[in-house]
Amino acid sequence: MGAQSQIYAGAFADPVFAAQSVFRMLMDCFARPGTIGRPSAGAEPPSPLGRASGAVALTLCDHDTPVWLSPTLSKSAMPQWIAFHTGASITEVKAEARFAFIEKGGAIPGFDQYALGSQEYPDRSTTLVIEVEALTGGCRMIARGPGIKGETTVAPKGLPDVFLDLWKANRAIFPPGIDLVLTAEEGVLCLPRTTRLSIEE
Repeated sequence: MGAQSQIYAGAFADPVFAAQSVFRMLMDCFARPGTIGRPSAGAEPPSPLGRASGAVALTLCDHDTPVWLSPTLSKSAMPQWIAFHTGASITEVKAEARFAFIEKGGAIPGFDQYALGSQEYPDRSTTLVIEVEALTGGCRMIARGPGIKGETTVAPKGLPDVFLDLWKANRAIFPPGIDLVLTAEEGVLCLPRTTRLSIEE
């Protein structure tokens, strides 16, 4: 498929129904951190972004949500694909982005480089969408917090070694902070800033 045709293809077949379905799935995963959700509608974004991240982009991004893309994604057909299918503008400034996308294996900048919101407006922050190798099989972490009965275990594979330090720093400034959507293949795992993570002993 040529670069030009990639821009116009790969969106939801039924945009309204599909976006509603994926949105409900994402809200359920945010309400129950650690739950792995499966988007019911398919998306085929330009390489190297995966299908689940593409579905998240089509669902959450619109003309009111500036989007930051990793350097690799920004050099692909992704900027034009997102702009065409969602109307979202692309920003090169992380702190201006409502949503940020990083492909599998891409470098993950410090979370404090993004919009963190404020004490008065914590919702004015960036939601970071990171594609990982897999949502299971990685370093096992205990998750606790709102939406989790007692505790649960999450084990995404492909996060950097410094991830837990980044997340603890993010938790320390609550209520400001970023929220995180991890994607792999056709699944998603959401970690709101309220979730506490620690290495499983």
